[in-house]
Amino acid sequence: MNSTSLLVLTPAKVNLILRVLERRPDGFHAIWSLMHTIGLNDELTLTMQPAAASRIALRCDQAGLAVDHTNLVYRAAELVLARVGRTIDLSISLTKRIPMGAGLGGGSSDAAATILGLTRLLGLEWSVGQMAEVGQQLGSDVPFFFVAPAACVTGRGEHVRPVQVTGARWIVLVNPGFPVATKWAYQQLSATRSGVCPLSSAVQQLNQRSVLDWSELVPLVANDFETPVFAHHPVLAQIKSHLLSLGAEVALLSGSGATMFGVFRGESAAQEAALACARNSGMTAYAVPASGAPSTTVI
Repeated sequence: MNSTSLLVLTPAKVNLILRVLERRPDGFHAIWSLMHTIGLNDELTLTMQPAAASRIALRCDQAGLAVDHTNLVYRAAELVLARVGRTIDLSISLTKRIPMGAGLGGGSSDAAATILGLTRLLGLEWSVGQMAEVGQQLGSDVPFFFVAPAACVTGRGEHVRPVQVTGARWIVLVNPGFPVATKWAYQQLSATRSGVCPLSSAVQQLNQRSVLDWSELVPLVANDFETPVFAHHPVLAQIKSHLLSLGAEVALLSGSGATMFGVFRGESAAQEAALACARNSGMTAYAVPASGAPSTTVI
């Protein structure tokens, strides 16, 4: 085996619907979510060569991100190599474009990309289910990225049913410049609500559908984290109002935050809205298509 490199583009995601349901016996909450990848990607380059002993070296262009065994990319590589019993010298270079702690699934997508990339480099014929089984050990969002671009996600995130979303939309992302910790958001949600609101009949009907249109989804968007997170970060509610005033069909918190996103029918309107939002001090805005799934290229 000679040195071989693979480039993987790892997309961000938004939650078009995110309902947090009852607490499970294992202590985690059950969720019902409709996720969709978007055209904002990290880049992951994996290079392997023969070695007498396994070595994983991770580099990242963002100094604030750990590159040791606490990093999801590093842990994903460890899990794959341990499962197949292979000894290689693996170098991983991560270029971050997806904001961290933003509710966009960047870390989970990078972990999924690592698993996917290693299966390609090592010639493994793993099914989606096998890759998702490894990914589930790393985070609840990881399995989704193996069936992207769109899926209904239930349980802790381990049950992923791909769906096709027809039509086209552009997404404007507005990141306020601060993160929201997922654990904290769940704590706030549990502390502030009196009970679990059941799924609406319209959302329940989505469980029976394999093809959905954007025009059907827009009226159903919802995120249970908005109320508790907005209470502590009112600027996010202001961003939501701003996106709607700029022509978004709907605006919503993604994941547990802190990124807000607006859904737009066309590229030009989305680009103009992103420029308007970026004028606010400390905020970063992107206009990207609602599309994209992990893709690999040998380099």
